Parts: sequence; C-alpha cells; structure tokens
Amino acid sequence: MSPVAACELPTTALLAAYQREGVYTDCFAVTVAGHVDFTNYVEAFYTTPLFKIERWLLGLFGYATSDQDARRLALGEVSRFSVWQVEARQPDQIMLNDKSGNTRSWFMIETKRGETTLYFGSAVVPAEGRSRIGIGYRALTGFHCLYSRALLDAAANRLPSARAGDD
Repeated sequence: MSPVAACELPTTALLAAYQREGVYTDCFAVTVAGHVDFTNYVEAFYTTPLFKIERWLLGLFGYATSDQDARRLALGEVSRFSVWQVEARQPDQIMLNDKSGNTRSWFMIETKRGETTLYFGSAVVPAEGRSRIGIGYRALTGFHCLYSRALLDAAANRLPSARAGDD
C-alpha cells in the first residue's frame, strides 16, 4: 500500500465542480493492491475506530449512526447519514453535504492494472452572502488535512486487499 498523499482531483471527480467555482477543495489518495469494491471502501471509512469517535461526538448532538447505517449508505439504500445528505452519486464515487450546507465530503475509487486508488476530498463553501470561508474554517485547515489523511489511511487498512497485500 502506498502512503496517503495530497493529489490533484481527477478530472471526472464530482468535487471538481466546486474546485472550478474557486472554493476550498482538497484531495487525498492512497493506492492499494487488488480490486476494491466502492461499497466496501465507503463502509470501511465510516466504520473505522477513528471515525467512530466522530460518530460518537455527533451522537451527543442527536445525530447518532451505526455501522449498519454506514453499510446502507455505502449500498445506496439511504441518502442520509448522520449530518450528511447525499448530493451526488455515481457507481465509483459519492459526494455528501453536511447539514449546514457549507462542507462537502467526497469519495472515489479508480481501479487499473491490479491496483485501486482510493480518493477522499472535501470542499468548504462560503456561507451565503460571503465571498470566502470564515476564519474558523481557515484556522482548522491544517488539522482537517491531517485528520483526512488519517481517516483515509485507516479506511485503506480495513480493506481486505490492503491487509492481505494482494487480491
């Protein structure tokens, strides 16, 4: 498995529309051996011990979710997961927006030559009537990038092909 790294958004990324608008976007990727099913990737991401901490915190505010909820989101059976709503979905990617409407979370896979690249990225849209994101979002960007890398790494390590080293 390659290390998680910041990268350019693929041209087919749903998140690219926000990048073209000039809002803050980021993209991280990791490549694992073998074929990874998109459903398994999304489920693995939302069921890592690290993300379960975030789920627990959101649960304190009335947005509790379970591993089964994560599976149902990954399978496309539901369009809501905790504070997120599905904004767009394709067979190899999904984008969610949060309850505030200011952030987006995006997942994508790309399989070629016996390897799968897992992508995870975000967009932060300025609040209505504002031309740029607030100081709070800007101040947390460094932490957000570290957390995003850690989440992607944790998800990749939960996938059977990453643990086995091959498919």
